[in-house]
Amino acid sequence: MQLTVKQYDALEQAISRGHRIAVFRRGTEFLVIPERLVLRGRRECIEARHPTTGDHLTLWLDETDSVEVVR
Repeated sequence: MQLTVKQYDALEQAISRGHRIAVFRRGTEFLVIPERLVLRGRRECIEARHPTTGDHLTLWLDETDSVEVVR
């Protein structure tokens, strides 16, 4: 998946404001709080944490179907 400029802006605002995002991957929805958008090697990923347990997750953008900011 390649994010549009509008989606990157929404993701960056969610990171700075601590809003939740919904990431869909292979039919599974992950509702997380994004902390950083990083480039590792040649791949982009969202480093996030689970809102209830606080567990850290790394979600690779090229493996996701869609990303939406939850308001």
